[in-house]
Amino acid sequence: MSRVYNFCSGPAALPEEVLLKAQKEMLDWHGVGMSVMEMSHRSDEFVSVLHSAKARLARLLNINDDYEILFVQGGASSLFAQIPANLMAGYRSSSYLDTGAWSVKAIKEATKYGEVQVVASSKSDNYTHVPSFSDWNIDESSAYLHITPNETIGGVEFADLPETNLPIVADLSSTILSREIDVSRYGMIYAGAQKNVGPAGVVICIVRKDLLARSQESLPTTWNFANLAANDSMINTPPTFAIYLADLVFEWLEQRGGVAAMETVNIEKSKLLYQAIDNSQFYSNPIHINSRSRMNVPFVLADASLEKTFLAESEVAGLKTLAGHRSVGGMRASIYNAMPLEGVQALVDFMLSFEKRYG
Repeated sequence: MSRVYNFCSGPAALPEEVLLKAQKEMLDWHGVGMSVMEMSHRSDEFVSVLHSAKARLARLLNINDDYEILFVQGGASSLFAQIPANLMAGYRSSSYLDTGAWSVKAIKEATKYGEVQVVASSKSDNYTHVPSFSDWNIDESSAYLHITPNETIGGVEFADLPETNLPIVADLSSTILSREIDVSRYGMIYAGAQKNVGPAGVVICIVRKDLLARSQESLPTTWNFANLAANDSMINTPPTFAIYLADLVFEWLEQRGGVAAMETVNIEKSKLLYQAIDNSQFYSNPIHINSRSRMNVPFVLADASLEKTFLAESEVAGLKTLAGHRSVGGMRASIYNAMPLEGVQALVDFMLSFEKRYG
């Protein structure tokens, strides 16, 4: 068997050690004679998996008792509607920062539940930077402020938070556990699992408990954050195997020194790739340097006619899924936690070789 380096933006690569452990436990989890996929979600065995996942995540992110950890189905895109449905009750508007494609989708869904105030946008600059905080116009009477700290498609990222009294709601789908954050500065964090956590099918939600009171009984039962919290994410059958694999990924992260250690590696990986791009006249990255993503690195060739050749030859070289999003084209390397430094080095070596042959 030959494993490739998978640069897909999601579903993304998982740590090989996690896959091997899941393979070993596939038919018989901890001596119970069945797979996690087969056991009742109400069983003591699966409840222990769920609580292990919550405890590990709480340790990794230093989540205190002011927050509930939920495992929600439907993907982060469903949360675009579920969040305003829960959090806008009693408020006229919500506030959103527009930094790219995923921000736009979130804004579109929120408008179905009330007025949306766009506090700032980089659309006029083709989403190549994050607007300066001084340009944000935050309505402090809003229900919350929604941000997308990493735009997976465009490769734009920011880590700082503005000063505001509003609960900050953040879509951390492509950055969760890749860098240290202060959870206490957020009202809610949500993240689709299929980038840095596990397989598609589950969304991690970290919700400040005081915000749960906004959830109205009129909401669909499985959409209601307060109901989900009261039922330990098990109003109905949760995505059990996805939660199990997430727990294995959390264990893998703990064994490697946690989020701080992973951030150090991620800085090294992204620096290596951006240096290769910046030191070349053959490749370029369109994003302002201070807004570049560590997780998703888009780049284009000076001669766009060579892109298909680049993608074809990189596939042969074992470097998979480097095509940029269909809306922007070019190339994109997603270098999440599971991508080893060796994989980024292999990509850089290929890029240099390709430039010598075609540049």
